[in-house]
Amino acid sequence: MKDIQSIIAQMTLEEKAALSIGASAWSTTPIERLGVPEMIVSDGPHGVRRVPDVHAMALGSLPATCFPTASCTASTWDVDLIHKMGEALGEECIALNVDVLLGPGANMKRSPLGGRNFEYFSEDPYLAGEMAAHFINGVQSKGVGTSLKHYAANNQEFQRFSISAEVDERALREIYLSAFEKAVKQAQPWTVMCSYNKLNGTFASEHHQLLTEILKDEWGFEGLVVSDWGAVRNRVAALKGGLDWEMPGPQERRVKEVVEAVRSGQLDEAILNESVRRILRIVFKARETPKTGNFDVDAHHELAHHIAAEGMVLLKNNGLLPLKGQHHIAVIGRAAENAHFQGGGSSHINPTRVAVPFKELQAQAANAELTYAEGYPTDNSFRQEMIDQAVTLSKSADVAVLYIALPTFKESEGYDRTDLDLTDQQVALIKAVAKVQPNTVVVLNNGAPVAMSAWIDDVAAVLEGWMMGQAGGIAIADVLFGKVNPCGKLAETFPQKLSDTPSHINWPGEAGKVHYGEGLFIGYRYYDAKEIPVLFPFGHGLSYTTFEYSNAKVSTQSFKDTDGLTVSVDVTNTGKIAGKEIVQVYVHDQKSTLVRPQKELKGFAKVALQPGETKTVSIQLDFRAFAFYHPEYKQWITEDGDFDILIAASAADIRQSMTVTLQSTLSLPCVLDVESTVREWLADPRGKAVFGPYYAQMEAEARKMFGGDEERYGNEGAIGMDIMEMFNDMPLFSVLMFQAASLPAHPEEIVSGMLQQVHNMP
Repeated sequence: MKDIQSIIAQMTLEEKAALSIGASAWSTTPIERLGVPEMIVSDGPHGVRRVPDVHAMALGSLPATCFPTASCTASTWDVDLIHKMGEALGEECIALNVDVLLGPGANMKRSPLGGRNFEYFSEDPYLAGEMAAHFINGVQSKGVGTSLKHYAANNQEFQRFSISAEVDERALREIYLSAFEKAVKQAQPWTVMCSYNKLNGTFASEHHQLLTEILKDEWGFEGLVVSDWGAVRNRVAALKGGLDWEMPGPQERRVKEVVEAVRSGQLDEAILNESVRRILRIVFKARETPKTGNFDVDAHHELAHHIAAEGMVLLKNNGLLPLKGQHHIAVIGRAAENAHFQGGGSSHINPTRVAVPFKELQAQAANAELTYAEGYPTDNSFRQEMIDQAVTLSKSADVAVLYIALPTFKESEGYDRTDLDLTDQQVALIKAVAKVQPNTVVVLNNGAPVAMSAWIDDVAAVLEGWMMGQAGGIAIADVLFGKVNPCGKLAETFPQKLSDTPSHINWPGEAGKVHYGEGLFIGYRYYDAKEIPVLFPFGHGLSYTTFEYSNAKVSTQSFKDTDGLTVSVDVTNTGKIAGKEIVQVYVHDQKSTLVRPQKELKGFAKVALQPGETKTVSIQLDFRAFAFYHPEYKQWITEDGDFDILIAASAADIRQSMTVTLQSTLSLPCVLDVESTVREWLADPRGKAVFGPYYAQMEAEARKMFGGDEERYGNEGAIGMDIMEMFNDMPLFSVLMFQAASLPAHPEEIVSGMLQQVHNMP
């Protein structure tokens, strides 16, 4: 690594300003006289979208492997496999002369309507963080950088360039930042990309708390912060906020603005120097990896096939699958001939090849006859004759396989969905075919949940194939014919209807703001709390075999939060074929100072088992598995108490449970003040020590004055209420005001004295 500080000392102010802004659509500004090379970036995350000329905002790109999108890869729950995908992407970056791949996306799926949900992993921050971290480590193991995006609260496409996501501090920390935090701390991506939107009124590109205080100072992020393309409104404000590199370029006017701001004293040159240092560090780090050679097209196509097969989720099966011995298979749906394997927008890949689903079925169908009907058009028109043709074919067949792809005009980057529905034509098609053919299988190609209540009871099986990448057509055939035992599980909840979803009444926002009114309660957290039935729960996925859980254990029944906990369980394949099971560990806090979700995912493992085989699965739970973010203390805290450890096959299928006792080792600062309630005084250990002895006396005085226990106090003028239930939630100062006449000093003096005692305590 070159002496970066020496280079900075030799740079002119104009060169520093130019380096902080892109030289083109995809590159940094080189400084030849100082030996500073150009760095090239490329869109991702599920493939390398390398344009032929990096100095042009071109739409076409060089051939590369199109891997499955994040909704599919997350459904593998296989961190080692995601690492391998990252390695392959790194190899393709090297072959295509790319220094940094723009991905992965770690934003939460706040609503299934989000247009970009196919690029994001999950509704759960723990799962999303694990996937992102292993993706990053895989790519960067090859000497190629990544760009963790879009930081932060980019959960919709509606007004994404300007809308302000209004998120309370606790929800922000526990839900919307947690996956980014995990990825940064476990993988140190070379770059983090800020989002377009505002967060609580401030553009993410200018957000000092977000970019500097949290990301760089608190989490220890060592790389550079890059803008999303066109996200910067004010370059000087963005530099002050912590945004190091603005894209795209060139922008001569922006360069002049930075130079003038430094010269006028509006911008401290030390701030610009820090951004330059971070940029140069990554530029030289990228140069350490020579960008030459080719990638193994066949091997990467096969890896894409394997990932797709692992990520597909068998949602329903009445025993029809896997297909065996059918002589005539009616294949319905244009997605069988025109594979729908990726989403629209900046992540669109030019694939090296595409497996056509219908041809892959033919290749595995042995001696069966396959017939085909298109079923639905490319647009949103209704074509009864296409349905009639499909019905005719299905009547004479042994089984009908419907390939149903959610069209791009309903789901893409750039706009959100308006509903959860398939097209009217697709729904009518499924219902009509299922009416004449009880052996109907629906294969879905989509990036996010779809509504199924209109037809799911009429079909025999449903396979969620996702946007499955260029080799997904093979994977679908593998699962349908039993060559692969399905093992994917949902990384997001499938609701029964749109109005059930957590953000429904706060979507997509108005007057420039979208209020995250559901707070912590997104995804399964919300459905648990509201006791709302869902179509398919988070973590759900069927197999062609069965699994039994037994002998659940914990490393200790009582433990300190600093020591953590090991959870283990025996999993047995009780069926007749080999399969893989995803064991999920959720944690429930039995009692906490602040409200917490009913359960939260804190660990998982995927295990492969032969028929009759048993393996012990062990999962580590650390401090954060039991902690929550306390906005008053401004930190993650644990509290003494009992926690339920729930070992599950899905969020709705708890197989084993145990209770453990946690001892918190935290010494927290006192946050009591003059407005703290009686209940808060009693909940705080220091407050209770000071105020506790006086509580009984205060209660007695209150009951004498207002009643509530006539037999004890003989007060015939009682007002018919338990006065302490009201007093406990009033500020202590206010309660004392009711008793001021009998007190030795003014209530304000008494509370101030108590607060002084509390703050003097160790």
